[in-house]
Amino acid sequence: MTMIGRVWSWVTAAAVLAGIVIQLFVTASGTEGFFPDNPDRVLNVFAFFTIQSNLILGATVLMLDRRSTLFRTLRLNGVLCIAVTGIVYHLVLAGLDSLTGWAAVANFLLHTATPVLGVLGWALFGPRGTTDLRIAGWSVVFPLLWLAFTLIRGAFVGFYPYPFVDVNQHGYGQVLLNCLLVAVLFLALAAGATALDRRLSKTVEG
Repeated sequence: MTMIGRVWSWVTAAAVLAGIVIQLFVTASGTEGFFPDNPDRVLNVFAFFTIQSNLILGATVLMLDRRSTLFRTLRLNGVLCIAVTGIVYHLVLAGLDSLTGWAAVANFLLHTATPVLGVLGWALFGPRGTTDLRIAGWSVVFPLLWLAFTLIRGAFVGFYPYPFVDVNQHGYGQVLLNCLLVAVLFLALAAGATALDRRLSKTVEG
């Protein structure tokens, strides 16, 4: 990878770290939310798909010389999940909050800056040739595990991190339909990323 690519990766990881740290401090010092006391309030931050996506992205951009199946899957997961995070937030969730101060800074970093940095970084700097249909298939496992965890945990504690997965509000039928629509988006992005990676790999080889 070129030096520009490495710097881009470092900036991406720094944005992820800053966003998560700021969000943890904002949550710890706040009074709103489902859980009234710490450490439950802070630990609950990690139940959000946004945070999980940022963590995967931040970790994988610092290990771009790996070539194992696990890394290739997580690398694609980081790109796809952060893309879904940005798309779903700006199309569905952005109008639900009115944030100011450090909360707005964390929100911008985690929902706008890191999706742009993560997707552009992958498209511009790769690494290339790490994505195929098998890796795309494996990349679906993490979102499914997150969904299963969210629904099972929600049934016990009554908390759902996003309105479109809130069973108390919509019921299981509507929630599963909502998740199906997100899954279609995820699979479309996975197919698109696989095709684009193949095309970009040929360009680099040529």
